[in-house]
Formats: sequence, C-alpha cells, structure tokens
Amino acid sequence: MDTHKLGSDTTVMGDSLEIPGIGHIPVNAFVLTAREPVVVDTGLSVADRDFLAVLSGVIDPADVRWIWLTHPDRDHTGGIFELLEAAPRARVVTTFVGAGIMTTWRPLPMDRLYFLNPGQSLDVGDRSLTAFRPPLFDNPATVGFYDDKTRICFSSDCFGGPMPTEEIARGGHANDLKPEELREAQLLWAAIDSPWVHIVDPVRYGLWLDLVREMNPEIVLSTHLPPAVRMTGRMLETLTMAPDADPFVGPDQVALEQLLASFEPGGLPA
Repeated sequence: MDTHKLGSDTTVMGDSLEIPGIGHIPVNAFVLTAREPVVVDTGLSVADRDFLAVLSGVIDPADVRWIWLTHPDRDHTGGIFELLEAAPRARVVTTFVGAGIMTTWRPLPMDRLYFLNPGQSLDVGDRSLTAFRPPLFDNPATVGFYDDKTRICFSSDCFGGPMPTEEIARGGHANDLKPEELREAQLLWAAIDSPWVHIVDPVRYGLWLDLVREMNPEIVLSTHLPPAVRMTGRMLETLTMAPDADPFVGPDQVALEQLLASFEPGGLPA
C-alpha cells in the first residue's frame, strides 16, 4: 500500500488490484486524525497484504478510537481483526445488517460495535461525521459519511472507476485522467458494482444524487477511485448517466476456455 496525506488530517492508504480487461481497481482505506482518530475500512483480505504494518506508519494503532466499516465486503475488512487487537479502545462503526453479514465469516465482538444508521452523526471530538447512504453501492450495509470540518465525503464504492495504471490507482488523483476517460471508467464501474442502477426509478435515484449535491463536498474519497478534489459536480453528472449506460457483460465460458488454453504448452499465445 502507498500512503499520502490529503490536507492536514486525512491520509489515503492506497492499494489496487489488476482486473484483466478492466484495469487497475483502486482499493483505498483512510485515516482521519481527528481528536478521536478514525480508520475508514481496513484493506484487502489477501495474504500478501499487511494492513496493520502500513497503518502503523501513519498512526499508532493503540490511538485509534473508531473503525468506520463502510460495508463488510472482503476488500474492506482485510485488517479489521488485527486492528481490533492492536487498538483496544476502538469501536467498529457499522449497521445491524453489516454486523449480521460479518457473522457469516467471522463475527465482530458485540461489545466493540457502534451501530449508526444513515442520517445519524458520530462525534469524534473535534468534528461531526454524518452518515449517509451513497447513491450507488453493492452491499445493503453500505454507509458512507461526510466530515463537516474538512468538507470531505467518504463515499465507499460510489464514484469508483478502474484506472489505466497501477501508479494512478494507488497514488494518483482522479483528475490525472481526461474528463472523458474518467467518465467512461465511472460508468463502467457503476455497471459492474451496482448493476441494479439500470432498473431504478430515475426520479428517486436523482433524489439520492441530490443528497451528495447538497453536501457540496470539496473532496470525494471513494474506496475505488483516487482522491477527487473539486470534481463533485462533474462526477454527479456522470452518475446521472448510469441508468442509461450499457450494462456490463463479463466473459462467458467460451472466453474462459480460450484463456485457459493460452496457458497450456502449445496453446494460444498469451
């Protein structure tokens, strides 16, 4: 993971996964050094990642007071149990549904949970973090938040998009892409991550977009996009196009067999 500061009190912990034919998917976690420090998500659940070691280069884990789990998918929970051990005062901010989903893998300790629903706020000492349901999501437990001190919106999967290179995915900015490139990437991600967007009622969907528009964040931090600074209006306009964009259709069995054949001696060229 690569780490870099964004402003005086927010750190991006950038990771990525390469998806053949799609691009490099950013997988970010964040540290908010509020009076009561907050870690937002805990990285990938793959064997070669050591989230706690990287986090220790940003903050002493023992100082962490809150772990905001935007939702319990495995690309958000990689280091959560190690962090709970290293941060004995920390509590996990999630929902009733989020805690329930975690029980299908490994239950979170009930005495370390803090249930927070969209519309409610969390006081972290020097600011208030207001929970909201992002316009696009792939998990029913998803809850992002708005930091009223820094004017940063933490949007979980929403606004994500595959990047052309690992360098941009891990340590770049959303405006490293041309506007049309970013738009194409975000519409592709919307179709992959939130395929239900193609069947939504456009009026009700627009109301959810308006929630972010009314926040008017200066910065959007998505799990699956490099930091986006002063780009909220443009990105919301892109999301208005998502219901009418082309649905994503992945490779079928014929394509899989061709790929497997390319790995065999004398098979198709790689």
